[in-house]
Amino acid sequence: MKIKEIKAKSIITKSGLPDSDFVINPYIGCQHGCKYCYARFMKRFTGHTEPWGEFVDVKINAPDLIPRNTNKYKCKSITISSVTDPYQPIERKYKLTRKIIERLIPLQPHLGLMTKSDLVVRDIDLFKKFKDCIVALSLSILDNKIRKELEPLSSSPNKRINALKEVHKNKIPTALFISPIFPGITDWKKIINKTKSFVGEYWFENLNLYPSIKDEIYRFLRKNKPELIPKYKQIYSKDSNYWNVEENKIKEFCQKNRINCRIYFHHY
Repeated sequence: MKIKEIKAKSIITKSGLPDSDFVINPYIGCQHGCKYCYARFMKRFTGHTEPWGEFVDVKINAPDLIPRNTNKYKCKSITISSVTDPYQPIERKYKLTRKIIERLIPLQPHLGLMTKSDLVVRDIDLFKKFKDCIVALSLSILDNKIRKELEPLSSSPNKRINALKEVHKNKIPTALFISPIFPGITDWKKIINKTKSFVGEYWFENLNLYPSIKDEIYRFLRKNKPELIPKYKQIYSKDSNYWNVEENKIKEFCQKNRINCRIYFHHY
C-alpha cells in the first residue's frame, strides 16, 4: 500500500451527484479496493500506476481549507465523499474526515455522509451538532465471503448494519445505499427486511459494467459464481429490459411496504 501525504489547493468542489450541491473528498484513492468502483478513473488525473486499492493520497491540509465564516454553504448540501471512502482504514490515523466535519459545524450545510465503514459511529457526537445530517452506509452483499472478494478492506456486512443501528439509536437520519446491485447475488428484499426498523430511506443503484471494471467482474464471477456468467452476458449484451423490470419490482415492493426509496439506475 503506497501512502503519500499531499497538500490540496481546494477541498469543497461542486458536485456532479444527484441531490448534492458540493462534495468533499479527504483522500485520493481508497484502501477498500472494491472491484467494481467507478472511481478508478481518478488514476487518469493523479498519475498513479498502482492497482486501485493499493494507493492513497492524504490531503493533510484539507481541514484548513474549510472557510471559517461564510454563508455560501448554509442550506446547501455537502456530501462526504464521492470518489473515496471518508472512513477507510487510514482515517483512524489521520482523522481528516472528523476534522473536516468539525470545521463544517459553524457553516451548517445539509450534511451527507457515505461510507462502507463502521468507523462512522466514531463521529456521532459531531453529527448531532448539525440541524440537517444524514448518514448513509452502502451495502449490497450479505455474504461476508463474497464481500471479501469484492470489497477486500471494507467493514463486514454485520458491522455496517450495526453501525446503522447505532446511528439511528442516536436519532440521526439514516439511509442504506444498496449499490451496486449484482444480478443473482444481491438480495435487496432480504437487506431491506433485515434493516427497515432502523433505516429511514433506501437508495438503489445497479451494477454498471464500465470498461475499466468489466474484466475484474468477470474474473470474480469465474472464481466464485461461474453459473452466473451467461446471465451477465445476456443482461449486459442483449437484454436491455432487465433493469427496467428490476426497477419496477423495487418500486412496487417499496410502495407496498411504505418504504422511502430513490432509484439511480443506469439503463442499457
